[in-house]
Amino acid sequence: MSASVTQRPRTAGSDFAVLNRQIVNAGLLERRPAYYAARSSVVAAMFAGGWVAFFLIGSSWWTVAVAVFLGIAFSQAALLAHDVAHRQVFRTKRPSELAGRIAANVAVGMSYGWWMDKHTRHHNNPNHDDLDPDVRPEVLIWATESAWGRRGLKGFITRHQAGLFFPLLTLLSIDLRISSFKALRRPGMKRRGSEAGLMALHLVAYVTALLVVLSPLQALVFFLVHHAVFGVYLGMTFAPNHKGMPHPTGDEDYLRKQVVTSRNVAGGRLIDAALGGLNYQIEHHLFPAMPTPNLKKAQPLVEAYCLRAGVPYVETSLVESYRQALRHLHEVGAPLRTARWNR
Repeated sequence: MSASVTQRPRTAGSDFAVLNRQIVNAGLLERRPAYYAARSSVVAAMFAGGWVAFFLIGSSWWTVAVAVFLGIAFSQAALLAHDVAHRQVFRTKRPSELAGRIAANVAVGMSYGWWMDKHTRHHNNPNHDDLDPDVRPEVLIWATESAWGRRGLKGFITRHQAGLFFPLLTLLSIDLRISSFKALRRPGMKRRGSEAGLMALHLVAYVTALLVVLSPLQALVFFLVHHAVFGVYLGMTFAPNHKGMPHPTGDEDYLRKQVVTSRNVAGGRLIDAALGGLNYQIEHHLFPAMPTPNLKKAQPLVEAYCLRAGVPYVETSLVESYRQALRHLHEVGAPLRTARWNR
C-alpha cells in the first residue's frame, strides 16, 4: 500500500521551493485545531441528529426526507475523512488513522485504507492517463484513445457519457462499498481485520435500523434515496477539480503538474462549506497537508506566484466547472458516435 497522502515528491523543483517558503513563512501550514473541533462537532451533530430523527419519525414516508439529509451528512463525514487522511487535522499517523476509520469505515461504510491508497496515487500523478486511478478507463472514459473498441453497454455509455454523468453518480456510493470490500481481498492490505470489522459493524447497524423501523418498501426507498444523494453530492464535490483539465505526460515539475491539472471553483463561504474546501483544488494539491481554512488565505499568494512564473492558473464558477467537465466527456465520446453514424 502507498504511503500517506501527505507525501510530496523529494525533488519538488526550484519554482515550487520558492512558493513553499512563502507559504511556510506565512504560517499557512500550521494546524487549526479549533476549526476542526468545531467542524467535527457539526458533522457529528448532523449525523446523530439525522438518525435520531429517523427513529423518532418511525415507519413513515417522511423518512425519505431524513434519507436526503443523511446523504448530505455522509458526504460531509467523507470530506472530513479526506482532511484527516491528509494529516490536516492531526500531525501524527496513529490519531489520523483512528479518526479516519471512525469517519470512513464506521460512519460512511467504506474502507479508509483502500481510499487513502487510491487518493495517494491520484495526488502523485493527477490526471495522468496511466497512473491516476481517478481517470483510469472504467465506466466513464476521460481520454479519447481509451474509448476506441468499446462496444455493447460500455460503448453506449461512452457515446452518451456526458448526459449520463449525473445519473451515474447515483451509483457512486455503492461503487465505493464494492471497491472497499474487493480491496480487503488484495495482498498487502494493511489492518485488514479492523477495516473489515468496522465496515461490517456499519453494514449490520445500517441494515438492522432500516428493517426494524421501516416496512420493506420504505426501507428500499430510503436506501435508494440515501445512497443516491450521497453519491451525487460526493461526486459533485470532486468532479469540478480535475475533470476536463489537461492530462500531463508525467515529465512536468511538481508545480506545473499540480497546478495545470487542477481547477479552482469560486463562490464564497457557501461553496467553501459545501465542497469542504476542495474548491481550492490548486492550493490543496500543492500543499495537501494545509488545513482547509488556510487554503483561502493561500489562494492569492499561489495565484500571483503562478502568474509570475507563467503557469496557467484556472478558476471558474461551479456551474462552469461542470460545463467544462461535461463538454470534455462529450468530446471524448465523439469518435464512437461518429463511427456509429458512419456504419
